[in-house]
Amino acid sequence: MKFTEGYWEKNERANASYASQAFTAEAIPGGMRIVSPFRQITDRGGALDVGTITTEFTSARKDIISVRSYHYEGYVKGEPRYELNEDPQETEVEITEEEAVMKAGRMTVRVDLKDFKITYEADGKVLTNIGFRNLGYMQYDRAVLTKFPEPNYMAAQYQPYMVTELSLDPGECVYGLGERFTAFVKNGQVVDIWNEDGGTASQISYKNIPFYVTSKHYGVFVDHSDNVSFEVASEKVENVGFSVKGEEIRYHVIYGDDIKGVMETYTDLTGKPALPPSWSFGLWLSTSFTTNYDEETTNSFIQGMADRDIPLSVFHFDCFWMKEFHWCDFEWDSRIFPDVPAMMKRYKEKGLKVCVWINPYIAQGTAFFKEGMEKGYLLQRADGMGVKQIDNWQPGMGLVDFTNPGAVKWYQNKLKGLLDMGVDCFKTDFGERIPIDVKYYDGSDPVSMHNYYTYLYNKAVFSLLKEVKGEGEAILFARSATAGGQQFPVHWGGDCSATYASMAESLRGGLSFTLSGFSFWSHDMGGFEMTAAPDVYKRWLQFGLLSTHSRLHGSKSYRVPWLFDEEAVDVCRKFTKLKLRLLPYLYSMAVKSHRTGIPSMRAMIMEFTDDPAVKYLDMQYMLGDSILVAPIFNKESHVEYYLPKGKWTHLLSGEVKEGGRWYEETYDFFSLPVFVRENTLLSIGAVDTTVDYELEKDVQIQVYELNGTGSCEVVTNKGETAFVVNAAREESKLILETTKENPGMTYLLRNIHDVSAVTGGSVVKDTEDGMILAPEGCKMEVTI
Repeated sequence: MKFTEGYWEKNERANASYASQAFTAEAIPGGMRIVSPFRQITDRGGALDVGTITTEFTSARKDIISVRSYHYEGYVKGEPRYELNEDPQETEVEITEEEAVMKAGRMTVRVDLKDFKITYEADGKVLTNIGFRNLGYMQYDRAVLTKFPEPNYMAAQYQPYMVTELSLDPGECVYGLGERFTAFVKNGQVVDIWNEDGGTASQISYKNIPFYVTSKHYGVFVDHSDNVSFEVASEKVENVGFSVKGEEIRYHVIYGDDIKGVMETYTDLTGKPALPPSWSFGLWLSTSFTTNYDEETTNSFIQGMADRDIPLSVFHFDCFWMKEFHWCDFEWDSRIFPDVPAMMKRYKEKGLKVCVWINPYIAQGTAFFKEGMEKGYLLQRADGMGVKQIDNWQPGMGLVDFTNPGAVKWYQNKLKGLLDMGVDCFKTDFGERIPIDVKYYDGSDPVSMHNYYTYLYNKAVFSLLKEVKGEGEAILFARSATAGGQQFPVHWGGDCSATYASMAESLRGGLSFTLSGFSFWSHDMGGFEMTAAPDVYKRWLQFGLLSTHSRLHGSKSYRVPWLFDEEAVDVCRKFTKLKLRLLPYLYSMAVKSHRTGIPSMRAMIMEFTDDPAVKYLDMQYMLGDSILVAPIFNKESHVEYYLPKGKWTHLLSGEVKEGGRWYEETYDFFSLPVFVRENTLLSIGAVDTTVDYELEKDVQIQVYELNGTGSCEVVTNKGETAFVVNAAREESKLILETTKENPGMTYLLRNIHDVSAVTGGSVVKDTEDGMILAPEGCKMEVTI
């Protein structure tokens, strides 16, 4: 939110007061406190009739400086607070006449007591600072006066805001702030953290996260569930400004050796992602949204995929599994699905998991609504006149009040009935259309609850799934999110259109999302709105099946490949089977994400932080540590992509390219730029017909351009470590070693077709892709 007109002038609607000096500094338990008056105090009389901003510095966790600045200490807003995993660190405070310094591990905050300035440092390097007119208190729209009942007493009415502005260096780029479909680098943008249902083609976002990270390897998490407004080098081009309504502002400055390190620490604080089940990485197929479907239709889709040898893992029933005007009472439409248990049994026998669509809104006219109304489980009107109801999705719909423990249990019990029938997971749609003229059971501020509602909603559903299905089996397909929502994967990108432009904006949003602390992300392959041209559909299949999670879903038309053309069937088959073969690698990356919080799907800047060429790249990405993917976004099959320094091998063709440069090429629909980086040990599965296989059994370890050392962890489909493989090369000698003997495991020396000696194993055969070797124990030595 802008409070100035240019550098010098203030907005006429804002009575701005800025911290002008650090007048007092003192040590407090766990940190230090600075009191800053709104003007320079030069004598004792100057301390009269002046306001102050008090700033407290502590450390919530390792590599974090935590900051709270406030105007009025007694202000209570009633906002819900994020559930943070705090581990307060020991701090050292030293105060001299010149400065006040707090050290916490390798981080330091330094306050100049002569000329007001706050500097954040790490490892002796300056990260960012606050200076002249960068910390302020705004009385917005102050002009309105109200007469109070007391005689002759008038009071100014205004909205209070706290503002902080952190400096940016020349060339420093800002990323994140949620799933944003605007330009990938956020410099120059105004970003309001306010969840809305706006599709993928505007500045509006379903998933607003008050966290950003910069190319200087630090992040800032603004610890407010409220609408935080960011001015990212927009109001003042040298700063990232953020403001929040109220009398205080809280944030954390988070440091890392690189951007991945920042993500680890941020998710230490806000929560690590749960490990999705391995079956969720297969192909999901939906009924689509407003299409006509019954069991005959769904059977034809499932059988059609089987007849065309396209392995299917999950079948999703969208909204109309329930009767119209009955969303969401969680009752199957018996006119269309007369025998649900028998249907579920048939689907389970085909090896399928089942997902059904839900949301937190309940239409009037249903027994579920009446029960919720009578028990007080629905959000109430702010004026006290009963249940808050809206017509904009379902007639007279009410909203579940997830601040009420009874309402949570009531909602979960209804969902448990579906799980008992055989449903495996839920698509938790919506959660953004949350009104603010309501009253919550626990008295929470309704404006602050607007964004936080989705956290409580998805947590309630995910907790039930974890309780019923067990650890490692719970998964959602969620649309809305706020900070901490990464604990409840997976999220998808919302309502995109069936165009190349929308495909590109979806990827842009996904990369911003994963730079906001979320590890797993999906999107509607082929686009949600409209029906894609066959070429768009086939290119989107490639992109979608090389994302962490892959779902075919649409609005008014079906998304099965044979409705587009026969080549689409072949493309879908090829890339579905490729993903199944990649499952040991993909699941090892998921396990890593679960442990560390480093996303499985990541922007190039996250993996190659120090390569200046990748700062703005938003049309390619890394899938895990080792695979680079550059989707194709045009009818001409033309693509431009960048390979960072080193040797890169095309996953499909085996062609080796030198990195540190751009390439411009064309590809048919059965290929795209998908490259494996050097020194990679890539674990490849032995099965491409089902997602349900033992990942470690008969696994092949593909060795790519080893010129030093490499390693990989092979995991089971329960996320446990099966064994670790290490490799080293010294001149012509290659040493391959595992932590456990693995009968059936092989090595593929990619693009190597001649070996002169092998000990500890044997050559199986020389293939087009390279030599296949079989170890006889844990260690092999190969002379090339």
